[in-house]
Amino acid sequence: MTTIAVPPIASLRVLQFNSLLTGGGTDDQCIKLAQGLHRAGEPVWIAGPGEREFAHVIRERKIPFLPTSQEGPLKIQLIWQAARLIRRHQIQIVHSHHGRDIWPAILAARLSGMRPYLVLTRHMAKSPASWPSRHFMLGQCDALVAVSEFTARVLREGVYEPDSPEVERRARPPLQGDYSKIQVIHGGIDTERFRPLDASALRAEWGLHPADFAFAVAGGYDLPRGKGQREFLLAAARVHKHWPQARFLILGRGSMAEILRADIERLGLAGKAWLTPYCHDMPMAMNAIDCLVHPQVGTEAFGLVLLEAFACGRPVIASALDGIPEAFAVGNFGKLVEPESVEGLADAMAEWVARPRISDSARIAVGHRVAAEYSVDAFARRVLGLYNGLRRPARS
Repeated sequence: MTTIAVPPIASLRVLQFNSLLTGGGTDDQCIKLAQGLHRAGEPVWIAGPGEREFAHVIRERKIPFLPTSQEGPLKIQLIWQAARLIRRHQIQIVHSHHGRDIWPAILAARLSGMRPYLVLTRHMAKSPASWPSRHFMLGQCDALVAVSEFTARVLREGVYEPDSPEVERRARPPLQGDYSKIQVIHGGIDTERFRPLDASALRAEWGLHPADFAFAVAGGYDLPRGKGQREFLLAAARVHKHWPQARFLILGRGSMAEILRADIERLGLAGKAWLTPYCHDMPMAMNAIDCLVHPQVGTEAFGLVLLEAFACGRPVIASALDGIPEAFAVGNFGKLVEPESVEGLADAMAEWVARPRISDSARIAVGHRVAAEYSVDAFARRVLGLYNGLRRPARS
């Protein structure tokens, strides 16, 4: 295929390539990045399935969207569609976010004839599962974004914990190739929505009284272990004996619901702990609780949920594993505990329930620290700096 010379233009034309758009942290960060670039006046599009849940979010936010249809065998149809979109819109940067999109993005960029820069983001605290990706993808891209220093360490050096009870933590081998392409860029959150607010109405809806101190775990609770919700309940059973005003909420949804309800009964936490109805307004949920607990037991690349709590002026008690300490350092408000230590979790929770209530001024101060560096616009500026650093003269 003939290579087309790209005419010189002031702004970079960016395609965010995403074949899922079904929800989750990776899709959320893809959309937030595109939103920030769009608000900054940069030409940016998202290409992905037009009928998926997050496609509607993209349209609602008025981000230019290029819908794709079925992937086809071996994703051939998707690759050709993406290549045509790159040619039609004279794309200069193709940015892919999901592991499943690594090779479709690489092939589409090559087949387009436009020779765009290729940027990949690794949103997970582990290296790609496939041998070809670990050995060759770094050589095929112009930059690889790691969402935390820990993720970059996995990609450059590998991380091995052979005795870990979590299978996915036992062996995380490194990539092969030019490690200078790996750049660390933390993600961003919507600090226009995540900020200190009055959530007394939601507290009342959840059955919380003004004097109650509400701890909460936020996130999915799918088998086998969720995000440490069962460990949270074990710690809650120790805390509630001495602190009758403590309440323990589980926010989210997943396949462990009945197991968690049985744990609540077995541990004598009925009326003290419960699964809330699924909440679509997470900024209000973060304001309705008094302390976020993030007892992660699996892998965690960074932990944006910590930033969301901090932005609302809430303390966080979290497992000190993988990239979580990096996210905790942003607010530095709460406590890190040994992963999977129920005793450490209970001690930290008891320490916070014993403290005086956080003042509004203190909450606002914590929120301002997060908003200054981790807003959607700040996130987009960091990535745009990476894009601009890749610019080269048009080639024929």
